[in-house]
Amino acid sequence: MSSDPTRAHSVIDLRSDTVTRPTPAMREAMRVADVGDDVFGDDPTVNGLQDALAQQLGFEAALFMPSGTQSNLCALMSHCQRGDEYIVGQMAHTYRWEGGGAAVLGSIQPQPLNHAADGSLPLADIEANIKPDDAHFARTRLLTLENTIGGKVLPMDYLAEATALAQRRGLARHLDGARLFNAAVAIDAGDPYAAARRICSHFDSVSVCFSKGLGAPVGSVLCGSRAFIAQAHRWRKMVGGGMRQAGVLAAAAHHALTHHVRRLADDHALARRLAEGLSGLPGLTVEAPQTNIVFVDATPAVATGLLDHLKQHGVLATGLYRLRFVTHLDVDAAGVDRAIAVIREHCLRTGA
Repeated sequence: MSSDPTRAHSVIDLRSDTVTRPTPAMREAMRVADVGDDVFGDDPTVNGLQDALAQQLGFEAALFMPSGTQSNLCALMSHCQRGDEYIVGQMAHTYRWEGGGAAVLGSIQPQPLNHAADGSLPLADIEANIKPDDAHFARTRLLTLENTIGGKVLPMDYLAEATALAQRRGLARHLDGARLFNAAVAIDAGDPYAAARRICSHFDSVSVCFSKGLGAPVGSVLCGSRAFIAQAHRWRKMVGGGMRQAGVLAAAAHHALTHHVRRLADDHALARRLAEGLSGLPGLTVEAPQTNIVFVDATPAVATGLLDHLKQHGVLATGLYRLRFVTHLDVDAAGVDRAIAVIREHCLRTGA
């Protein structure tokens, strides 16, 4: 359902789950939030969010950040020093989609690896790319994984094996969990909080984003040990992430943590509905979604003009490297069906 049933939205926005607007209940939580100066550490709503998420995910401490990009950057710079290296996937946000911040601002070298079909990094490739302790090489210090990755859920057995390998070879382990709770709901919709804790148990640090499927307007939280978070706090200050009365933002995130996790299953169901509606259309190959992201490959004839056709008919999507449609709490079944109809019209006209 739309986040605000009193508003009629003419546009079906499937570009990302970052486009959601706060629900009325979330806005009310923001309005009444108790605030202080978070740079001094005395914003009670920020502190409450940090404590709640750290406890829920099994960490000692946590730190509220304006964005997932900043949260990941502070994590990488806390784990690694200048001249160190982190192992990462070619399509991971911490390598491809966050402006190269680790290299540019942290002087940390990425070692990108190709993903397997399920989104994982093959264990043999991880092992082969850990550098020897030799002055010719950057020091390999960190393994960074992402879950979900391209909407795919990394299997629990894989997480255990990959992080055990990293630990055995002396590497720290960071998880970009921007869509952690999407993965958790896919693993155990009955108790996604417990599933999220099991995922996080394999990592030294985890970044959780609240402005994607959870529907908050702003914010991510970095979790780790007390010593790690103290270091990340210094980096957050240095890169401009210190905020003052941030409780109005943390209140939205805390509301999302309490009320919007289990409903992610609705987004997953809508993604399946969309994929099923597009399957079999001429010129399209649809990848069955595991969570809330549907990837579609189109023949050149169908791809040409498709995004413009969608936009003209009130449907927004992205096609940066593949067609991508993302469901979220501001999209309902009627919106998905409308998107299917518009795409079908284009495919029948161009793909036969």
